[in-house]
Amino acid sequence: MSTATDQILEQLKSLTLLEAAELVKQIEEAFGVSAAAPVGGMAVIAAPGGAAAAEVVEEQTEFDVILQEVPADKKIAVLKIVREITGLGLKEAKELVESTPKAVKEGVNKESADDISKKITEAGGKVTIK
Repeated sequence: MSTATDQILEQLKSLTLLEAAELVKQIEEAFGVSAAAPVGGMAVIAAPGGAAAAEVVEEQTEFDVILQEVPADKKIAVLKIVREITGLGLKEAKELVESTPKAVKEGVNKESADDISKKITEAGGKVTIK
């Protein structure tokens, strides 16, 4: 390596995590690039001593809404909401509600997942979003 690249490397090793994150942002803006890892890849920033300090994490875009529990006295109300959300028939929706924990919707965006969760929770069911 050249002296210039050696100096830059030494300076990078001395950066704090916050300074390194700011540097990444500045490089992205200056050169119009993204430091996001390609699908299946992982970007790592090295800390002094060579230890891994931080990983760039992809933001989750698809969520699963899981019906965790339905109290017996709220079963009919939750069943109606599940039918509305899924379009299932009465028998299929009843099987879904009775076989908790079970996915009500899979691969939906965050807004839809929150909306579904809110409806089921208001009807008396317990939901998690993964």
